[in-house]
Amino acid sequence: MDEARAFVETEEAVDADAIMQEFDRESNVRVFTGWRKKVITGIMAAFSTYMIFMALVLQNATKHTKLTTFMAFIMFMGYIMFPAYKKQTKKINYVPFYDIILAVVGAGSFLYYTIFQEDIIFMSRRIGTLQIVIALVAILLMVELCRRAVGLPIIFVVGAFVAYAAFKAFSSNPQIALRSLMYSLFYDVANGLFSTPVYVCTTFIVLFIILGALLERTGIGTFFVDLANSIAGSSIGGPAKVAVISSALEGMYSGSSVANTVGSGSITIPLMKRTGYKPEFAAAVEAAASTGGQIMPPIMGAAAFLMAEMTEMPYSKIAVTAILPALLYFMGIFIMIHFEAKKLGLKGLPKDALPNFFKLMMKNGYLLLPIVMLVLAMNKFSAGISACIAIMGALIVSLVPRELNKKNMWQLVYPAIPAAAFLVIWLTGIAKINVAILAGMLISVVLSFVTKKTTTLTPTVVVESLENGARNTIGVAVACGMAGLISGVVTMTALGQLLINTLVPIAQNSTFLALFLTMICCIILGMGVPTTANYVIMATITAPILIKMGIPVLAAHMFVFYFGIVADITPPVALAAYAGAAIAKCNPLKTGVNATRLAITAFIVPYIFAYSPEMLFIGVEHWYDVALICVTAVIGIIGVSAGMEGYMYVKCPWWQRILLLGGGLLCIIPGIATDAAGFACIAVAFVLQKLAEKKHPELKNA
Repeated sequence: MDEARAFVETEEAVDADAIMQEFDRESNVRVFTGWRKKVITGIMAAFSTYMIFMALVLQNATKHTKLTTFMAFIMFMGYIMFPAYKKQTKKINYVPFYDIILAVVGAGSFLYYTIFQEDIIFMSRRIGTLQIVIALVAILLMVELCRRAVGLPIIFVVGAFVAYAAFKAFSSNPQIALRSLMYSLFYDVANGLFSTPVYVCTTFIVLFIILGALLERTGIGTFFVDLANSIAGSSIGGPAKVAVISSALEGMYSGSSVANTVGSGSITIPLMKRTGYKPEFAAAVEAAASTGGQIMPPIMGAAAFLMAEMTEMPYSKIAVTAILPALLYFMGIFIMIHFEAKKLGLKGLPKDALPNFFKLMMKNGYLLLPIVMLVLAMNKFSAGISACIAIMGALIVSLVPRELNKKNMWQLVYPAIPAAAFLVIWLTGIAKINVAILAGMLISVVLSFVTKKTTTLTPTVVVESLENGARNTIGVAVACGMAGLISGVVTMTALGQLLINTLVPIAQNSTFLALFLTMICCIILGMGVPTTANYVIMATITAPILIKMGIPVLAAHMFVFYFGIVADITPPVALAAYAGAAIAKCNPLKTGVNATRLAITAFIVPYIFAYSPEMLFIGVEHWYDVALICVTAVIGIIGVSAGMEGYMYVKCPWWQRILLLGGGLLCIIPGIATDAAGFACIAVAFVLQKLAEKKHPELKNA
């Protein structure tokens, strides 16, 4: 694997930072050096520390305090980090005076709510002129920060909703319209800006973002790439399969399609090209696989936690129901890659250049411990506490010596100390779980000063991880705030019920039409709106319509969730595909088309679980029913993949492709009759392909 990385570094160097800045708006941040960098780093690290402290110690703080102080930090950091326009990022250590003023005013407008929350709660809708002005300033400054950190499309969407709310308010009672509007959008923590999206971001999402930033520093990303290479690197078309496996694994803790594409694609895409894949196909593989990271349990990006709140279902249930669709997604890409490699006659990487799976697991398998701890904790504790447990686990595993051998085996005492402290405090009942977690974290950080020369965990790593977590939170938090405004308008004006009453009768005789229109809306909205905000908007507006038409709640929400995500690879605005194309130096539109074809499962499966919720294990009672659904779905994906690729053992004629596609779809749809018919179609095509291979071996690489 070292040879592979050397090839990338010497032959096809990739400027990952430049690509991220071009295709990921959240990467367009100011650059600081010297004492200014230390100050900014300190502020951001303090924010992340405060959020962890709030989750573990300040659990009894009022909702108003938590939400307003969170947004105050976001506003201050946002205006310091994000320039008004891109050209300012080229000026090092440059923050114009007006941005400093906006940062202070923005933070102050939210802190005003923090300080005077009791008075504001007492005033209720009788807020005065001062409160109206402060609310208006806060909202306008958040809109401007959204323009900088997220982009214009979501502003246009929010603007349309707020304009509708203003029209309704002023037409009904002009005298109190502005007061009522500002109270509903800013001061009402049940609705408006501080509603579910920001609440979930404050309580759960920020902690998982910090966890992701810390996991990146533990070296788990490199471990996942090496692990994928040990599993599939030497197989037919190995590098492409490695991209799929590593992206699926990285997706467990990362929620950014573009970041995933650039991070692992910097290595995998050049290797795929070297193996013989066309540049557009190589870039598409990485983009499609990286986009799937947001549907991969246990974290599934930020929207999964919002789904838990909006559906009032346990997060653990949502994660379990998402397993099969996610596996089918990655399996579909994996199998299409396999058939493409067979068609082109591509080989894998030399085995002697790849790591050994068992040796790799013995050496670095401990890096998986934080994710294992997260999964186990989610069954017992809240998402926030579970994230803190995983953060503690990441700190502990980072205390393991980088190069463990007989001479330094005694240094395993370092990770053992915080682990033992956590277990003793918790299991003996000395204190509650939150105190035990905090003790484990603090001891790990203290030990980082002692072990900084021999382990991954150093004081610098701790601070930089906290800083990166804060920076990555800004865009998500602003998007959540904007989504909250939409949610508030829908609640305030009863727009949601109006849409249901209007659209349900129109689509009453066609569930497919309702699903299709919802899909189009999700994809279009997702082309310019982050996944989190996209999900909230569609879950607020269209999911109730689908539910009213008889689709189960979870299936309806998963439907809009899936199609909001695939917008990242759907032309014409396919940011993940464009980022992959920039690495591969190829046509971005062709890359987007290839990525959409590879990710065809993501366009099929949501319709299947909308009509047949059994795929989400809804209404399934026996384990053998679950097993049957899984097995037949896998067979179906093989059929669909072969049909899309037009190849199994030899090139498929058009009628065999139709047979495979139809059989695959029938197998994916749960049901004995559909499974039997689908299996028969795929079996016929399989037999014909084998016979053709024997009779015409020259067609193997057609």
